[in-house]
Amino acid sequence: MKITRKRMVIVLASATLLIGGLVACGVRGSHDWSEARITEMRGKMVERISDKLALNAEQKQRLEVVATEMDAQRKALRGDGASPRDDIKALIAGDRFDRSKAQALLDQKTAAVQQQAPKVVTALADFYDSLTPTQQQQVRERLDQRGDGGRWHGPGF
Repeated sequence: MKITRKRMVIVLASATLLIGGLVACGVRGSHDWSEARITEMRGKMVERISDKLALNAEQKQRLEVVATEMDAQRKALRGDGASPRDDIKALIAGDRFDRSKAQALLDQKTAAVQQQAPKVVTALADFYDSLTPTQQQQVRERLDQRGDGGRWHGPGF
């Protein structure tokens, strides 16, 4: 199956948002986004998925690699540490929307995704390929159940 660059960027951006969403769900109401807190939430996510899929040690290690690469992707997207809200504020600080800054920001974020994307795709592929057919089916079924764009909760992941 041939994946276009555009589709790959969309998939990776979605995966990054998914991980961010999972982390955010775990910190309801908390605004403590320290690296320690993110690492803690990432660990909880890995444990939860490991339990739901009954992963063996090798599979769990591959899932850890996925989490590590996605975290690197998150950090690359974040860039110099400015918050997305600060980025938007800078674009609308004047009486006109700063199109050149917006384009530069978009170029920066796109370059970050493109640079990190091959590592994330490789980690995701290695993890998925390490799953048994039953585990792969569980993942597909869970994605089908949650196709409405809602967050993962309840008896699933």
